[in-house]
Amino acid sequence: MPTEGNNTGRRTLVGKVVSDKMDKTVTVKVTRRVMHTTYRKYVSRSKTYKAHDADNACKVNDEVVICESRPISRDKRWVVVERRNVSASAE
Repeated sequence: MPTEGNNTGRRTLVGKVVSDKMDKTVTVKVTRRVMHTTYRKYVSRSKTYKAHDADNACKVNDEVVICESRPISRDKRWVVVERRNVSASAE
């Protein structure tokens, strides 16, 4: 689901922060809905990504947009682009 005006060829995903315990890194859970091949019913599939958060601004339960980038570390290939719905505990 690319954003408008995104001509860089990099994927963007929307997810929820599930962990912010690392320095300059957050773990983001991205949930998508896929139709089951046999039962033709929609099933939720989720995957976690480690994303770079340079300002340590993101907190748990924040909704964020992450974008693909060059490898930053062994596990990090995503960067937090924006925070959408900020949780009440982060304020």
